[in-house]
Amino acid sequence: MKTYHRSLLFLTTLITAAGISNAQSTVTASVLSASESLTQHAQPNPSAKQKVVVATGTRFAYPLVQKWIDDYSIVNPNVQIVIESRGTSDPAQYDILIEASEPTEELKKSREFIYVARYAILPVANSNSTFSKIYGEKGVNTELINQLFFHDIYADKEKEQTVKAPYTIYTRLQKAGAPIVFAKYFGFEQKDIKGKAIAGADEHLLKAILRDSTALSYLPLTLVYDHTTGKPVSGITVVPVDLNGNDRVSDDEKFYNELGAVLQRLESKDAKDFKNVPIEYIHLSVDKRTATLEAVDFLRWVIDNGQKDLHAYGYLVPEPKRLDKGSFDQFAAKRIKQ
Repeated sequence: MKTYHRSLLFLTTLITAAGISNAQSTVTASVLSASESLTQHAQPNPSAKQKVVVATGTRFAYPLVQKWIDDYSIVNPNVQIVIESRGTSDPAQYDILIEASEPTEELKKSREFIYVARYAILPVANSNSTFSKIYGEKGVNTELINQLFFHDIYADKEKEQTVKAPYTIYTRLQKAGAPIVFAKYFGFEQKDIKGKAIAGADEHLLKAILRDSTALSYLPLTLVYDHTTGKPVSGITVVPVDLNGNDRVSDDEKFYNELGAVLQRLESKDAKDFKNVPIEYIHLSVDKRTATLEAVDFLRWVIDNGQKDLHAYGYLVPEPKRLDKGSFDQFAAKRIKQ
């Protein structure tokens, strides 16, 4: 009987010590444990109902996000993540929102964000246009960009540059990330952009540019270049810009023949050190109150594994201070406990 009591006492001590040790575990360890239950050594379970996570938002980011979904499904086949295309509005129900412009402070109160990639916006022209042949070599400065693309009631008409080449500006009809970012960078709003407004997504804007031999517009870098060849999409010419703000475009500012060279140049300095190239973040977010464990785990996986795909899809890597893994881990830990 004494031996039994000694064994029981020893076992109780072990359990108590283990409980104290677990209580002192870090937030990151807690999140990793929950994450491992989803992703490490995951095997398809035919008898279990597959969990579904719905993502929606900015369409030009879909190919990159789909690559992440495909890779994630290999390590976690028991979760199905699907992209539901955005129409004139977001789907009625979704778990992950993909956006391409800085969220409002009000939205930040209700959603948790991860900033996963940066994208640049470049002026582009139809390669068959006279404009592309002249300004594809000459380039454009800030004043000419403003003159070409924006309605500005305060502009001094007498100082406007003479543009002899015919051109037709094209822009997006619906409110969207790229036109918002493009206009804001130059001190305007999307409604101030001139030209023919094209319904649909940025991909539809690209198609409109290719159809009109006088077309001039702007596009995210990921749509300008063919991801397979690294060359500009056939029929599209990038219009070089004055990067250093000296009002002219020098030869070393003409580096747009190959995607890798563009990414290398734009990542060589802080974005604020470049002129006339709007650069903004792609971010993914979940609802702070209702985010599912599966959606949260996917975003954690993207933070840890998604960076290697950015260049292939025409994106710049995020600044370390914006890819805040620690902050998202804290949020994830809170969601796991609920």
